[in-house]
Amino acid sequence: MSSAFPALQECPGCKTLLAPRALVCDSCHALVHAARLEELAAGAKAHEQRGETTQAREAWMSALLLLPEDSTQAEWVRGNIRRLDALAAAAGGGSAPAPAWIWKFGPLAPIAILLFKGKYLLALFKLKFLLSLGAFAAFYWSVYGAWFGVGFAILILVHEMGHFIDIKRRGLPADMPVFLPGLGAYVRWAALGVSTRTRAFVSLAGPLAGCIGAAVCALLWIKTGDSLWIGLASLSALLNVLNLIPVWVLDGGQAIKALNKTERVVLACAAVLLSAGFHQPALLLVAAGATYQVFAKDAPDAPNRAVTVYYLLVLAALGYLMELAPPVPAHS
Repeated sequence: MSSAFPALQECPGCKTLLAPRALVCDSCHALVHAARLEELAAGAKAHEQRGETTQAREAWMSALLLLPEDSTQAEWVRGNIRRLDALAAAAGGGSAPAPAWIWKFGPLAPIAILLFKGKYLLALFKLKFLLSLGAFAAFYWSVYGAWFGVGFAILILVHEMGHFIDIKRRGLPADMPVFLPGLGAYVRWAALGVSTRTRAFVSLAGPLAGCIGAAVCALLWIKTGDSLWIGLASLSALLNVLNLIPVWVLDGGQAIKALNKTERVVLACAAVLLSAGFHQPALLLVAAGATYQVFAKDAPDAPNRAVTVYYLLVLAALGYLMELAPPVPAHS
């Protein structure tokens, strides 16, 4: 009889020897079957998008066997299974099957199916996203004026869509961005069994998109000479640099978890050099955060050069964009 549990001898992350049929490493607390769980989550999502609820449910059931029963991930998977059961119940009844696109409504799909069958389907899926984005743009419009306020809101949207697109292209579930006027924005996603490497790539995708948005504004400034564009470019670049500080829930705090101690030292030294080269003190905050993380106990043993290079390239590009802004003339 085949087993749902691969015969692992050591933790794939920290290489600690594992107890038989272990689901979580006692040393680094990582999910032992993280890679397989990521595959199952992606497969379940793909089945859902095609309207294949039975196959999607089977994938989530397989994932449930690889998770500790009392873990938050297991509860999230059970929630998906319950949702699929509700979808199947809503889709039943002898009438024509609902179109495949309705399954993209996620938790709202049962309602969408009922509305579709009654010919009263309402486009409510993105309402929260649109309302929060509108409130966000209105807030900064009132503070900075129409053009700058709307431009700033669009640049924050670009940053968040960087996260969203990277998550979705990996086949993982994610909600559209939610904006908090005066505070920022976030993308809610379910990082079921996702490796630290994948988390790092998802985290860095936001600053990369923000860097591209700032670069477009800088090009418009070069072409038009309008100070609005360089103001947007420099502010966006600064905020994305601050987001790369490797602490707490910032993007940098998630990305640095994939770097070992040597790579964290490299990041700290590079940030100091970039700060000196571009004359941008904000980069020293990244250096300080990376230095602090050198002494953290969560650093993996194995290097992750791809994440390190990604981190450094985005940081360097943002530093360059900040340097483009003309100095503010001193007043006597």
